[in-house]
Amino acid sequence: MIALTSNTIRLGVLALAAAMQSPARADEPIRIGVITEASAIAGAAIANASQLAADEINAAGGVGGRKIELVQYDDHASSADAVRAFQRAANQDHVTAVIGSYISEVVLALEPWSARLKLPFITPGAASNEITKRIHEDYDHFKYTFHGHLTSLFQAEGVCRATKDLLVDQLGMKTAVVMSEDAAWTLPLDAGYLDCLPKAGIEVLDHIRLSPDTTDFTPIFNQIEGKRPDVIIAGIAHVGVQPTVQWHSQQVPIPLAGINSQATSSTFWKDTNGATEGVIFYSTAAPGAAITPKTVPFTDAYTRRFGITPAYAGYNAYDDVYLIAEAIRRAGATEAEKLVAAMEATDWVGAIGRLQFFGRDAPFTHALKVGPGFVEGVDEQWQNGEQVVVWPPAVANGKLAFPSFLKLPAR
Repeated sequence: MIALTSNTIRLGVLALAAAMQSPARADEPIRIGVITEASAIAGAAIANASQLAADEINAAGGVGGRKIELVQYDDHASSADAVRAFQRAANQDHVTAVIGSYISEVVLALEPWSARLKLPFITPGAASNEITKRIHEDYDHFKYTFHGHLTSLFQAEGVCRATKDLLVDQLGMKTAVVMSEDAAWTLPLDAGYLDCLPKAGIEVLDHIRLSPDTTDFTPIFNQIEGKRPDVIIAGIAHVGVQPTVQWHSQQVPIPLAGINSQATSSTFWKDTNGATEGVIFYSTAAPGAAITPKTVPFTDAYTRRFGITPAYAGYNAYDDVYLIAEAIRRAGATEAEKLVAAMEATDWVGAIGRLQFFGRDAPFTHALKVGPGFVEGVDEQWQNGEQVVVWPPAVANGKLAFPSFLKLPAR
């Protein structure tokens, strides 16, 4: 048995403390947690695109010679599971930052933990305005969270800009019914629709919020048909397949537009057996849309590797990995305070546009700046099994075309 003197113990403690305080070794990987919903279209896209970005960064030499190592967690669309994963990421897996979820309720549950654990966190897919509202109202506490997707209000405004150019000016549409799933992200989305659609020249005849558990949309479509609108402006992310299939099978004669998050991946054509033909939907980016020099190469690389096009959250997650890596490179450190400051100073061109965050004094603190010159978004339409970009004109690769059962207003 070896006798330990008090001096030996003291030296050992000092050595351990020094080791804990020493900077990371040059060969030590930078760990980033990815918390998402593996069985969902958008969730799988987050995991896939994050890995693609990490692999590209590592192939180019990493960040200052350090590799990016992703630690993936499946939260099974459960806020409780997501919180447990976030705690593990911080306390056991010692990640530098977390990219997480397309579900607003999950992100809102993780945001307080990002604050408590002082762990930088960015969402590539959730939309609720409440995410950035919290940061604005209590910056010092919530400053560790960033919004890597468009807020619900900004999405509504994007849909309204596209609606004005495509449906009002080109097709002469004048009326709409708003149909959204009942979820945290659609409350501000619908408020945005009800405000900006009239400004775009569209009278809103009805506003329907449907349960995510709805299986038979017949009564809802009957109610909408009774109003005789020119278009349905949707806000759906979790229930996109069933209403789309029934809209087509019942030959509802009203075009379906707005936001349908599941429609943003090529899996949607197969999932609906082609019933999505003619559906118009808004997204941050799309196949074939050369928003920046990085958009098409990313889409092509993703499609080659995974056999499908990326859902909207995939574009955002891809950019978020690069955004974190660039912030670490500029900060020269992975400490939370320095990383937050570097992320706030982001001015970087990604696959979805030029990325900058609003500052602490803006109402949408740490939200992405939107509009021409930043992230504008695109309108796509399903045509013959392909995602065709129809707006804005600068990146469009096709024009609107509709199935024969749809009735368009007479010009």
